[in-house]
Amino acid sequence: MEQVKRQIGWGNAFSYGITGRDVGVAVLDTGVFLHQDIRDRVVVFQDMLRGRRNPYDDNSHGTHVCGIIGGDGQASGGRFQGMAPECRLICVKVLDRKGNGFASDVLEGLRWVRENREKYGIRIVNISVGSFNRKVMGEDSALVKGVDAAWDDGLVMVIAAGNQGPKAMTITTPGISRKAITVGSSDDNQAIFVMGNRMVDYSGRGPTESCILKPDIVAPGSKIISCSNMPSKYQIKSGTSMSTPLVSGAIALLLEKYPWMTNKDVKLRIMERAVDLGLPHNQQGWGLLDVERLLLD
Repeated sequence: MEQVKRQIGWGNAFSYGITGRDVGVAVLDTGVFLHQDIRDRVVVFQDMLRGRRNPYDDNSHGTHVCGIIGGDGQASGGRFQGMAPECRLICVKVLDRKGNGFASDVLEGLRWVRENREKYGIRIVNISVGSFNRKVMGEDSALVKGVDAAWDDGLVMVIAAGNQGPKAMTITTPGISRKAITVGSSDDNQAIFVMGNRMVDYSGRGPTESCILKPDIVAPGSKIISCSNMPSKYQIKSGTSMSTPLVSGAIALLLEKYPWMTNKDVKLRIMERAVDLGLPHNQQGWGLLDVERLLLD
């Protein structure tokens, strides 16, 4: 995690005392295990699958994502600290133990987030999942409309580009949303394993079928260490699912420093302050996330 943070200029932000304090980040995923690094930041848990009241994660994906966003590194002596270690995590379980789910559950989760955004101070929504069914997941799909509606409510929607690359038109839904900040992986040239499958050059590429340039930005996503769903343990995961919470965490830092920013302000700044990697726009978007540049006056 430290190497990843160096790549994206995180260190100076923390030295300035910017930690994402009290910025609410909703995570729609497989749930959350109350790992030592994040348990003090989980302010509410909502289960769209079984209606359970107590937090749980029967997959570990959601816990890993939450650790990248807001883990404080207690179990590792600070070595595996997340991006915004004093943010507030609002965890919504919309995926099952295999990491699968229905659009209806994601939509119900989005509806709940929209209804409770003021109660829990939610500013950012992280969705590290997506579908690649082109027949039912286009721009007119309910899932994209749900994401766009949440954006219109003022929420910063941060969504994974998916792992279907490297061909064009491989951005997954709802990452094809024109309004959302879609995140690809900057280091997908590394060979990784996702659910037992070896992948390289995996990050979803644009344009979308509606000829919209995507992704919007990239961040490291290969072999990221974060919290597991076992006490004080960590694990390695890869994919744009891991790139996305790096950006969500960076935005939490930005919104702590500039709380008056709108989601449109955030997206514009993300694009303007990215570092051009010299790659095609439909691979890198506007470039690599750079936290220090993002936060500079």
